Amino acid sequence: SMCAKQELCEPEKVSLICGLLRQSPPGEFGQVVQDLSALVQDDKLVRQEAARMGACHNKNNFTPIQINGRTVLLTHYNNLGGNRFFDPQDKFSFEFDHLRGVTSKPQLHGVMLDEGELWREVLHKGLKAYVSRHFPVGNCCVFKKSLGKRQMFVACIEAHQYQPSHHWNSLWKSDWTFALTPFTTQVTAIFLLQIHYFKHANLHVNVSKSVSETLNVIDQSQFATDFVKFVKAEDTKFHVAILENIQALSEDIWGKNLRRKLPVTRTFMNWNKLLNDQHLKTNVSNTEVPP
Repeated sequence: SMCAKQELCEPEKVSLICGLLRQSPPGEFGQVVQDLSALVQDDKLVRQEAARMGACHNKNNFTPIQINGRTVLLTHYNNLGGNRFFDPQDKFSFEFDHLRGVTSKPQLHGVMLDEGELWREVLHKGLKAYVSRHFPVGNCCVFKKSLGKRQMFVACIEAHQYQPSHHWNSLWKSDWTFALTPFTTQVTAIFLLQIHYFKHANLHVNVSKSVSETLNVIDQSQFATDFVKFVKAEDTKFHVAILENIQALSEDIWGKNLRRKLPVTRTFMNWNKLLNDQHLKTNVSNTEVPP
């Protein structure tokens, strides 16, 4: 009630800004920030919320960054707080500005070279070899986390194709979680594929899947080999299922379920011509109607 009819209160602006930033498709966060700045006309407020939401966006999407000639993924698993992340391979940490996309203040990050770290390094080496062979452009990282007395591992894979000039962006990501336990371990994975096409439509595709499997644990080399085989098999199943589903989307399904009930003319609407014609008509026929 305290808000003016034409002007939103700042809390309402913040809520709307955060809601729109949260929906930003992968690869388009910066563009959404620019558009919001133009719409809201409050650059300071937009940048303040964008810095906060950008951190969530990058961690959720396993955003890869280049630092010291190496690619590091920004995730919840290597987040140290205060916009600081660590690279488990080179054993250093750094700050990341989510708004400007720059790194700063690198420093050594001590890691105990125990048995768990040796397992992590072997797993990383095997997974990296797999990703480099099977993804056109892919990145991966294996993180080690302690959960009480148990050591947990999370393997993250990220692959994206951002083609804004061709009006589409896409992201494939997965994370694989398991504990280092003797004899067997339960591996749980979550896949997510996001596609945004925006040339002649605004089409968002989100596909997710979770899998779980028990793998034998004998030694580092054996487990790394079996783990990569499992990743490859599940990646392939997910890929094939997506292709089959796309092929199943026949023209009839697209026409009935994914569009409004409009006549099918197989031609694109010339909005500029329509607006110009309407502008001329209103100016000539009725001067009281604003163009």
